[in-house]
Amino acid sequence: MDLSQLKDKAASLPLAPGVYIMRDRENTVIYVGKAKKLRNRVSQYFQDTASHSPKTRQMVSKIDRFDVIIAASEFEALVLECSLIKQHMPKYNILLKDDKGYPYLRLNMKEYYPRITMVHKISDDGAGYYGPFGSRGVTQDLMDAIRLTLKMPNCGRQFPRDIGKGRPCLNYHLNQCEGWCQENKDQAEYTQRAEQAKQLLMGNYKQVAEQIKTQMLTASEELNFELAANLRDRLKSVEALGKKQLVTAGSFADTDVVGYAETETKACFTVLHFSGGNLLDKDYEILNVPDDPQTAVSSLIKQYYLSRGFAPRTVLLPFEIDDSQLFAQLLTEQFGRKVIIKAPQRGDNAKLVALAVKNAREEALRLTDKEERLQGSMMLLGKMLNMDTPRRIESFDISNISGTDIVASMVVYHDGKPRKSDYKRFKINDLPGQDDYASMAQVVDRRFKRYLSADKGFETLPDLLLIDGGVTHAQTALNVLNELDVSVPVFGMVKDDRHRTRALVTPQGELIAIDAQPSVFSLIGNIQEETHRFAIAYHRKLRSKRLRYSQLDQIPGVGPIRKQELLKIYQSLGAIAGATQLDLERHLPKNVAKAVYEHFHQNKEGHG
Repeated sequence: MDLSQLKDKAASLPLAPGVYIMRDRENTVIYVGKAKKLRNRVSQYFQDTASHSPKTRQMVSKIDRFDVIIAASEFEALVLECSLIKQHMPKYNILLKDDKGYPYLRLNMKEYYPRITMVHKISDDGAGYYGPFGSRGVTQDLMDAIRLTLKMPNCGRQFPRDIGKGRPCLNYHLNQCEGWCQENKDQAEYTQRAEQAKQLLMGNYKQVAEQIKTQMLTASEELNFELAANLRDRLKSVEALGKKQLVTAGSFADTDVVGYAETETKACFTVLHFSGGNLLDKDYEILNVPDDPQTAVSSLIKQYYLSRGFAPRTVLLPFEIDDSQLFAQLLTEQFGRKVIIKAPQRGDNAKLVALAVKNAREEALRLTDKEERLQGSMMLLGKMLNMDTPRRIESFDISNISGTDIVASMVVYHDGKPRKSDYKRFKINDLPGQDDYASMAQVVDRRFKRYLSADKGFETLPDLLLIDGGVTHAQTALNVLNELDVSVPVFGMVKDDRHRTRALVTPQGELIAIDAQPSVFSLIGNIQEETHRFAIAYHRKLRSKRLRYSQLDQIPGVGPIRKQELLKIYQSLGAIAGATQLDLERHLPKNVAKAVYEHFHQNKEGHG
């Protein structure tokens, strides 16, 4: 279908909730979305495509046809959307890269010598599966803690096959295992330890502690003090395990806190897991900066919890998302307990969200290098100015003091970095006095006439023209470009009370604030400062040169050629003034040397 046909089909859709499925020419699903009203939502894709983000424009250009599924309710549409995204993994949906889910711990009490192992999915094999408890690292730590507490084996030997074969391994000598590979060990005792491991995996550490405490008292009454001491140590380990709350019955955490942050080119979605107020673990996903953070977070949390097979009782978000209550209902039905999703605005929960956002920002910054940040700033600038990313930026400024030595600077930034080899300086000619607008018109006219003439150093057209000044400066530059029939976007750089560029302004007077975007604010500020610095440096050079020449012009016998020779020999006016009459006579006639010497020394005496 072409765009017109797609638009007509969208306009014929019902105003009902449902799911839409975008397909390309190869019939591949490239996007899945849900809508409260299908006609309104789907029609938006094919109306005014110029206003879409670059990613959405690209997706729309790939759409050959679309299908819709009408749902009985918004909730049913949400369930269907999640299912279809998981099934098709569409290219233009925001997807989690790692959706393998958390690992589980497996313990098969039907085995003669049960062992705890880590697995990534549950099988219908009669074994017990516990968790998920979090990331692989957290799950491994829990498994090791239970093994060490109960002194169960962690070696490659198989029981009962390897019992009595060889000496006990290093774990036994480090007091980390009871040495179950020895022939004198009781299999019933091993089974009891395995049962205690099962109870710990279920979160019943108090029950296990009571069992061990009873055994310890019995051993003490029977005067078996060595066994009592061993049981005492095991009791302490179980109690410590319980206090840390590394094991929670049925889920890894009671509260998850979601953080989201962006740099210029990367975004980070972070989840902090809390249990009993203790931070246990962190997950994060790095992605390209999306068009809309709310849509991104909404999509990511759906995939995150549905792919992992569990959800905590509370999920805290950094901001509201449209379907949070519908998704909370889905998780409640899926996992059989009430799940609350909310975006706290104040209090302790808001502080937890701030911590999650800080973690997200740190991860995004860590994985964004300086070059990426710079390129991201350029892309963001283009987006703010509603244009393609500008690669070459030229900036102009006028400098003068009391209307004398009026000069202009042209500073060039390429891919966000100064290109000093392309800088240009202009001396403003034939103006009766100080007139910034006329000066700006003259320099823009000269620069782009040389472009039209293909003069060396002027042959490249900029993508963006920045003018130091407000709307009238921008209008002045645009008028010149229009007269020359040259098309370049023009913006003025508007300063705040502290002489920092706070906004850009179009020639039509539309202000575009940049102070809310730190990277763009810094970039434009640097360009403005560099343009001003370059203009001031040229102005000072001309002024110094004029003052030097005017001093020498007052001396009888010193004409243009002798001025050039003196400055070439002595390099500066100060050096000429400090020379002796005898030294000056080596380069000048005696009468002229005397005049130069007396000019500077009489002036010194007069000032003294």
